[in-house]
Amino acid sequence: MTDSNGGPQGAGEATGTRRRVGIFGWGIVAPRSATVDEFATNLDAGGSWLEPFEDFGPNNFLVGRPKCDFADYKAWIDQRHAPNRYPRLVEKMDPTTLYAIAAFIQALGQNPGLEEELARLGAAAHVYVGSGLGALPTIYDQSIAYHRASRRWNYFWAQPERSSALAAYLDHGELPDGEEPPADPRQLVRGQGRTQAEEEWDAFWVRYSDRLQEYLADLGEIEALAVTGEVESGKRKLLREKQRRHARLKEKYGAPSPPWEAVSPNLLWNIQNTPASQISILGRITGAAFAPVAACSTFGVCLKLAMDAIQSGEAKAVVMGAADPPPHPLTVSGFFNARVLAADGGVSKPLSELRGTHVSGGAAIWIVGDWEHMTALGFEPLGLEPLGAGLTSDADHIITPSKAGPQAAIRAALAAAGTRPDEITGWDLHATATPGDYLEVENLRELLPESVLVTARKGTFGHGMGAAGGWELTAQYLGYARGRLAPTPLARGELNEMIAALHQRFVFDSEEATAAQTVGKLSMGVGGINACVISRPWR
Repeated sequence: MTDSNGGPQGAGEATGTRRRVGIFGWGIVAPRSATVDEFATNLDAGGSWLEPFEDFGPNNFLVGRPKCDFADYKAWIDQRHAPNRYPRLVEKMDPTTLYAIAAFIQALGQNPGLEEELARLGAAAHVYVGSGLGALPTIYDQSIAYHRASRRWNYFWAQPERSSALAAYLDHGELPDGEEPPADPRQLVRGQGRTQAEEEWDAFWVRYSDRLQEYLADLGEIEALAVTGEVESGKRKLLREKQRRHARLKEKYGAPSPPWEAVSPNLLWNIQNTPASQISILGRITGAAFAPVAACSTFGVCLKLAMDAIQSGEAKAVVMGAADPPPHPLTVSGFFNARVLAADGGVSKPLSELRGTHVSGGAAIWIVGDWEHMTALGFEPLGLEPLGAGLTSDADHIITPSKAGPQAAIRAALAAAGTRPDEITGWDLHATATPGDYLEVENLRELLPESVLVTARKGTFGHGMGAAGGWELTAQYLGYARGRLAPTPLARGELNEMIAALHQRFVFDSEEATAAQTVGKLSMGVGGINACVISRPWR
């Protein structure tokens, strides 16, 4: 069945009123790819875009380091906002948000007038941009700053000349409040736990510092000062007075800056909804803006929410997608110790030896809209038409995929698209070059025919958590829209023999011509959340 616009009806829609959804702008920040055009060119060139990870010093990890020079977007920002906006973004925003902004500005370029329409739509234009990992560089930097300031602070106050309790313990063995202190670090040598012992020792004795209590009493008097008189002038006067008194306080005690002054407010400016919020500010988009967070399924979840909002009539257009930080020691370490990361210095390709994935970062941002509304304004849709999406949870294991969850997501997406399994001619896998690849192909073949042409692209650009699903969908849409699928790094002879026994039709390391009608894409996220999207070429 089709709707009045020539599109297939969704499940349960007998009236033929389903709104069609189109992509009218897209932007990419990915390894070796600063723009969506460069992304497309690199796909055609084949091979892998991974490179050595240098943050540990010598090591055997490969990562996908995003290519982005945010200065390329300065002119666009300067033309629309105050002169201080660009430097403030650079100073305050995590790379995660800068990647999202860069991809958003790119996405406006495919259809002139998109920017003005998003602003004109008011509450009918939304922003759903999530992140799989969040602002890890900022969180890490501020955690380190706090830790160092805390150590200096505790060491200063945990000295016998500032603590009568410590002096009594060192001189006479008197226990403060009868409490046994930790091991004395002076009895240890470096390399045998002395650093940790010093931290524990200082953290214990700082609680018994008489001098610190005097300092805090003086500090409390300063912080108790309040605004008086006219608010604006009183606020400025109060700030000046506090600054003077703080300077005198520091001179009186000679203390280092307290740890609560060490953490930048950038930690607050880079919470999960920051990419969506900054896009709404820069684009003057006044509808709902928030961050769906669904690990590796984030992009698919955002697309489902966007399609639902458009098809319900709540939105006419939605800026949606995902952004992730560049590869970071925290990420690489966490993935490695979860036993899902390759660490032998070579490219680990999905569907081959299943040695593990590679961490990447970047962004994928789409601008999707009500097809009838947007095309009536002269905007041209890009790529394929998303027909339906399905979301499910495994309710089983935090990282190992199940059979029931992904299959349920595929069935839900097929139903939403009004499509039968035997109509699917192409499919893109989540495939992370781990043993889960086998189960994913097995799940696929239990539902879809052996004629399905399958792609798996994380050997090209790595695993960008939330962003990778957007890269994969964009690659799928680019390929099927032109009838030629870009190669993957996988050679035919590298296909895992057990996977080869399940399925034979894969895109290997050469371009593949295709006349696909309807295609699908599955993402499977940490925590067991699955997102499946069914699409077809525009008619």
